[in-house]
Amino acid sequence: MKHLLLSASSVLALGVIATPLHAQTTDADTQPVAEESQGGIDDIVVTAQRRSESVQDVPIAISAFSGDQLQKQGVASTLELGRFVPNLVSMNNTGIGTANAFYLRGLGNTETIATFDPPVGTYVDDIYLSRQNSNNINLFDVERVEVMRGPQGTLFGRNTTGGAVNVILKQPKSQFGGYAEIGYGRFNKKVARASVDVPLSDSFAIKLSGYWQDDDGYAKNITTGQRVNDDDGWGVRLGLGGEMSPSVRWHGSYAHIVANGENLLNSQCSRADPDDCKGRFVSTGIPSGKTSATSPFATLPISGRKKTFLLGNYTTTDLVTSNFEVEVADKMTLNLITGYISQDQQYALDFYDGTSGPGLANPSPPYKGYARGGFSILTDGQHEQFSQEIKLNGSFADGLIDFVAGAFYLVEENRTDFADTFTLSPTTTLVLADRILRNKTEALAGYAQIDVNVTDSLKLTGGIRYTYETKTLAVHDNRASCNDGFTEATCLETGNLVGNIVPTNPTAPVARVPNKISAKLWTPRFAINYDVNRDILLFASATRGFKSGGWNARATSVNAFLPFGPEKVWSYEAGIKSDWFDRRFRANLTFFYTEVSDLQTPSALVSPTGSVTFITRNFADMRNKGAEAEFTLVPVEGLNLYANIGYQDAKYKIDRDAPEYDEYGIQAVWAQQIACQNAIAAGYVPAGPKAPACGAGIVRPDGSIAHPTRTPTWTIATGASYELPLGTNGMSLVPSVNVSYRTHQETAAANFTIYSGQSSSSEVDGPYPGNAFGGEILNGSYSPSAVFVNANLALNGADKKWQLSVACTNCFNETAANTSLVNTRYIDAPMTWMARARYNF
Repeated sequence: MKHLLLSASSVLALGVIATPLHAQTTDADTQPVAEESQGGIDDIVVTAQRRSESVQDVPIAISAFSGDQLQKQGVASTLELGRFVPNLVSMNNTGIGTANAFYLRGLGNTETIATFDPPVGTYVDDIYLSRQNSNNINLFDVERVEVMRGPQGTLFGRNTTGGAVNVILKQPKSQFGGYAEIGYGRFNKKVARASVDVPLSDSFAIKLSGYWQDDDGYAKNITTGQRVNDDDGWGVRLGLGGEMSPSVRWHGSYAHIVANGENLLNSQCSRADPDDCKGRFVSTGIPSGKTSATSPFATLPISGRKKTFLLGNYTTTDLVTSNFEVEVADKMTLNLITGYISQDQQYALDFYDGTSGPGLANPSPPYKGYARGGFSILTDGQHEQFSQEIKLNGSFADGLIDFVAGAFYLVEENRTDFADTFTLSPTTTLVLADRILRNKTEALAGYAQIDVNVTDSLKLTGGIRYTYETKTLAVHDNRASCNDGFTEATCLETGNLVGNIVPTNPTAPVARVPNKISAKLWTPRFAINYDVNRDILLFASATRGFKSGGWNARATSVNAFLPFGPEKVWSYEAGIKSDWFDRRFRANLTFFYTEVSDLQTPSALVSPTGSVTFITRNFADMRNKGAEAEFTLVPVEGLNLYANIGYQDAKYKIDRDAPEYDEYGIQAVWAQQIACQNAIAAGYVPAGPKAPACGAGIVRPDGSIAHPTRTPTWTIATGASYELPLGTNGMSLVPSVNVSYRTHQETAAANFTIYSGQSSSSEVDGPYPGNAFGGEILNGSYSPSAVFVNANLALNGADKKWQLSVACTNCFNETAANTSLVNTRYIDAPMTWMARARYNF
């Protein structure tokens, strides 16, 4: 079906190009763009409800940025959106610099393996990106970005329980033009970007755009002498579009993107020389590069080409989009939206930085520089996705009813060949697991939303989506002992996957792990809008969303490869959108209350052997409530001020009536909490080896329930820009600044942080040189409050034909962490600067 639909779309595209083109007033420029307000705030037209509307008319909590705004604020990638959007925390995944993990209102996922789905969906031109392996999108030719907060399950579908990031690329223009830009920055960073629009007729045009970037990396590897944590890559995009007839339009594009970027564990001071704190340092002994026959992993019993990998992360993405739009009747439009994504990823990453993992007994592991790293993962993955959507938009009954309805189909196939290694000494490396994972997702959905315009001011909205999806999985163990004609029970094979013995019923059969899971779910939406006047909108809504279940594919043993169920959300919102003083001041305010059932929580902890244990379960429910405010002020022409504020109060909700153990032998959170408290009462050091129930899952080291990760109470972004005319020749100087602040947050599920200072001594356990309760932060989950400053200064030529600019990111070199893994804190990138020259033609 996938190949048939893709072939049909290709034939239609070729037919469109060959069709006689008609010169009409509607051409390739019909994509919504920012409307210029005379002397006030620019109004951005968005498609958050799958139709074109002013952002101020949409009863959804949404932050929208035009391409010009992104350029002025120095936003070069989707990663940087977290410093502008209320209650959004964004970070690179541990190790993988090409992957973003977005947390909106406390909902997010840091996993990139294909059995996990992110709860904040990323879309490019209405095409959903299932994998977040390479969703750190370079914003080199973007019309606008929409960040929708809260579940979008009715119109955007599965896996949007937290929200959606919708990237809309620029479409070809009917006039010849474009731009070219070059830049140079810190760490020898070089960038080049360009785009050109070429009209082929009065109503059909093409756009060719691309970018290239290269840098040395901001961290020095003290073992190999190389520089790492670079952000290299290039991409090209061919866009086509125009009007085929008075009632038929088409836009399509092909993009090829190559990215090479790491987010390796690094420190402010050198492990080899703690007095050297000038820069960022990495100590893994794995040499950087792509592949080599002399890779340090080549002599290990690892199968496939991944044993030749060197330190690095490489992704290649091909994205094809097609959107046919047909006016089927008066005020009624049909869209056929087709997307195809092919993505390859190869990486070798060391998550222990060439040494052992930190713990209470060894809070600051000494420099080792192991040639195969400390805990390393080698991954060779191929991911392919096809989607087809049919969408009908329109109104009838003299404008009484507006509607959008459609059907959606998606199929995704993944093959992941990966191995985990753990190094004990310069000569001893354990291969913890080496397996091939194949999994497939097939989803079918139908949706409809109806708006009833009861009066000119009052609108009632009702929407519903039905989704049916099936996921299948197969795993094969690559180890020689599992491929000698006899498959041992310990081999990671599909038929071997089982749970654990249930301690309360040890004679019961051990539950087997299914290789197929299905979900059938309705996700409704209800809303009411009231226009007080043309500048003030009041709204309230109730929306449901869900995120697919999956498997804990990071497991290295057959009884840890367990399934987890879907995550379901109800979100209730009320808000106001308003413009004041002839649109000189904009104030948008949203209050929300979110109830999450069966929250999917990835967790990782250090096992007694020092290696890593991964577990993901539906540990608990979660409740989050809060408010979001966005203010914009244009007091005089050219001066723009803004303040975006987010507040949230999140907490887990534990089922105290759940069985002590589930069917797979996993202890309930309440039972684990009691076990931890009993261990503390017996005199054992919390989170020590004799108190394994403490500091694991979502139970803190002190036996209390953890705080949800990446839910800082306050997120605040403020900024200003001013266009200062220089004489009468049309030149101008534009300084701008952004200051973002967030309060402290936790970055690991169990809130386990290692502090300086000896842990409590007792007769039965300890003491240890580290403790889990207070002192100087050495490693782990707790991330103090942080302030980041970005600034930009641009000189514009006459009619903005050219521009010279210089910008800094994290200008005061603030050090903070948004993520962690197995007791290690991953600190954000240091200060960077960039000088650019741009010419528009």
